[in-house]
Amino acid sequence: MVLAHHCIFSMYGFWLPNDPRGSGSDYIAVWNLFRYGAATKVTTRRSVAHVEHDRIARMAAKHSLRYPPVVISGQQALAIAAGFRQGCEEAEYRIHACAILPEHVHLVIGAHSRDVRTIVGHLKSRATRAVKGQGLWPADGRPVWGAHGCNVWLESLVDVRRSVEYVRRNPEKEGKRRQQWSFVVPFELEAAEAIARRPAVAKRRVGGAAFRSQLEKGTRRERRG
Repeated sequence: MVLAHHCIFSMYGFWLPNDPRGSGSDYIAVWNLFRYGAATKVTTRRSVAHVEHDRIARMAAKHSLRYPPVVISGQQALAIAAGFRQGCEEAEYRIHACAILPEHVHLVIGAHSRDVRTIVGHLKSRATRAVKGQGLWPADGRPVWGAHGCNVWLESLVDVRRSVEYVRRNPEKEGKRRQQWSFVVPFELEAAEAIARRPAVAKRRVGGAAFRSQLEKGTRRERRG
């Protein structure tokens, strides 16, 4: 039973699909980047950030990107957090830990009827809208996010607690303080188990009220039966 997910996704240009340390991608869609090697997908649940690798080759691939790699400011991080909060309010996501760093994001997201990739896409979309809506993003078309991320299944209370603590401490690795966000809520095992047992909602884009309406319709059909 999946109780939560530890989701890691990066800003544009931070972790490329052919990073020599490994990545969560199985293809490369841009020729300029493909020249530096095929995708390096790995299946390990352990961090590969400190794996020995050819740093010169990694940086050369980054220089081939259309735009410079994104490094967000504190003000942009606050806008991204506002977008995450909006997404949580729209679809009732439960986020149990969040670290928004200059080049990547860590989230622990509780069990939900939506597929985790849909949830992450929704949160990214709302965060992008918030950053651009506040006039904090260049108008040259550069993306905010990298194309792929990593979603680790957390199937026990021990897994969840370990990941929550890891995310809380993560800013300290970069010499920053731990972060506190209003949309982060405590993990509750019974609630997570109840949600995890629910049937999954069809994997299509539905937001906010439309999503809740879909769940309500399903509940009504169950009661009629």
